[in-house]
Amino acid sequence: MEIKEELELLKKGVEEMVSEEELLKKLERCRKEGRPLKVKAGFDPTAPDLHLGHTVLIQKLKQFQDLGHQVIFLIGDFTGMIGDPTGRSETRKALTPDEIQENARTYQEQVFKILDPGKTVVAFNSQWLSALGAEGMIRLAARYTVARMLERDDFKKRFRDGVAIYIHEFLYPLLQGYDSVALEADVELGGTDQRFNLLVARDIQREYGQEPEVIMMLPILEGLDGVNKMSKSLGNYVGITEPPGEMFGKLMSISDDLMWRYYELLSDLTPAEILAKREAVARGDIHPKRAKMDLAREIVARFHGGEAAVRAEEEFERVFKEGRLPSEMPEFTIVTDKRTVWLPRIITAVRFARSTSEAIRAIQQGSVRWDGERITDRDAEIPCDDGEHVLKYGKKRFARIRFDVRSSGEG
Repeated sequence: MEIKEELELLKKGVEEMVSEEELLKKLERCRKEGRPLKVKAGFDPTAPDLHLGHTVLIQKLKQFQDLGHQVIFLIGDFTGMIGDPTGRSETRKALTPDEIQENARTYQEQVFKILDPGKTVVAFNSQWLSALGAEGMIRLAARYTVARMLERDDFKKRFRDGVAIYIHEFLYPLLQGYDSVALEADVELGGTDQRFNLLVARDIQREYGQEPEVIMMLPILEGLDGVNKMSKSLGNYVGITEPPGEMFGKLMSISDDLMWRYYELLSDLTPAEILAKREAVARGDIHPKRAKMDLAREIVARFHGGEAAVRAEEEFERVFKEGRLPSEMPEFTIVTDKRTVWLPRIITAVRFARSTSEAIRAIQQGSVRWDGERITDRDAEIPCDDGEHVLKYGKKRFARIRFDVRSSGEG
């Protein structure tokens, strides 16, 4: 591949780069010297599972890897004890070492659903940050000013509003920058919300006499609602370990407009191939549903294999074209000490809605069925019997529900 073609592929989905000219020079130099670029992306193990939002950066790492560059999947087991202050209106709750280690183990298992384990360097920043010691921390902190830290929007707002900022939070971007020094990184990937931290890393590299890394900032992936960023806490996510059918169904629920955003940030198609498909949809040569099914199949195949993706597509067609129940659906047990449970409580318990008010709106709009019967009463109470029941929420979300009644209290 010509260098300019390589550059165009690497630019796919990137919202901001500092700078494209620097990346081109690094690519040219590496070709001349016969060595790959060192490309890093850091992940603090703050949650036990990865979702598609996390994979935007990992997919970009894979592009570098497929082009022959050395990719470094950096697990921030040390920085995770501080917690990234980015976008926080208050200090993060510190994770315990056990939580960090367990989450880090899960990350390692899941990341190789995308990256080639034989060509990926997995690094833990405790290796060099623990070795810094008190003296090293002081020397590192002496390379940046409080004034520069307070230029950061979230720090500035908290300072203005009188919300506490703790000294250890100032250390986070410095330590992230020192990661790049320790790894001698040529390129670092991060979300657009990481802009401040990434720019600090370039400054820290200069302070240690290194050529600053190129930073490539990718957009934050919107969740299934098309409004908020993908998040488990908001219930708008697609987890990469979810069953194939559930993953396929969730991806088919996104809007036609959001589909192109997912193509750009998640698909392996080239920019030219995505443009051609988009133009074919606009001309009416391809139905938007077909384009969406192609995307869903590609993503499911990435995490579960081609055969599972084909079965998920067939199952989707069977369920939504023929109106039958899916053969596989998530199962939940509702533990209660009541004889009945308020339906909105069940809906939120299985994470189909973020709040009972959201569940109530869905019920009143006729979007909820219990054992095939449409429920429109916001006050509906579901009897807690010994049977198995099917909850349908919207057009594409199903769950099998059982009750575990621990006592015979009045409900």
